[in-house]
Amino acid sequence: MIRVAVAGCRGRMGSAVVNAINGADDMQLACGIDPGNAEQTYTVYTNIEDAVAYEDIDVLVDFTVPNSVAHNIEVALRAGIDCVVGTTGLSQTQLEHLAALAPEGTCLFYAPNFTTGAVLMMEFAKAAAPYFPEAEVIEMHHCNKKDAPSGTAINTARAIASTREGAISTAPGRETELAGYEGARGALVDGVPVHSVRSMGFVASQEVVFGSFGQTLTLRHDSWDRESYMPGVLLGIRSVGERSGLVVGLENFME
Repeated sequence: MIRVAVAGCRGRMGSAVVNAINGADDMQLACGIDPGNAEQTYTVYTNIEDAVAYEDIDVLVDFTVPNSVAHNIEVALRAGIDCVVGTTGLSQTQLEHLAALAPEGTCLFYAPNFTTGAVLMMEFAKAAAPYFPEAEVIEMHHCNKKDAPSGTAINTARAIASTREGAISTAPGRETELAGYEGARGALVDGVPVHSVRSMGFVASQEVVFGSFGQTLTLRHDSWDRESYMPGVLLGIRSVGERSGLVVGLENFME
């Protein structure tokens, strides 16, 4: 039985994770971690230190906010607790630094997206990139998302750039933006424009638009419900015990 603690348990994603763990035959909810004070039917600590001190935890799942995730991970990893992280905002350098704090045999698993469809979209985009000189990413999320661009968009752009084999876009860039309208061409991630939409009505959607001579290719993935993330989260929880060090991307467990 895998004993799991959920940081951010009272948030929308955290609540879905709690429900998924309670529905899994091979997992047990050890506790929640959240600074809020709403009543729950399970034990909730206001900080990671108390949770680690008083509970037997195998895996910490973190869906909190960028300004608290690093501290949560550091405390858990130092205690030898494997971590499954869906909170965006951490750089590769930060992830590597945190993973280095953990004893041998402890895993830090970070996924920019836990939906299998989004992972496949990134893999398809990576495969298409060498054949199209132009590529742009448009990501659309709910209006309460705390960061922009999304972690999925950043990683998609980086994946595209890694396989372009020196291809240089000839599309107009920031030099064409009118005065007072800076940002119209999006943020550049390794040379790939990324555009962020924040609006009610979305959960998480992303399009990757490729262009070449006389043709376009559009890849799109939509998540309409946070339940779409749960199979990936549970896969991460079940897999980290067999890994050590830093693992980035759900595709590493989709075999």
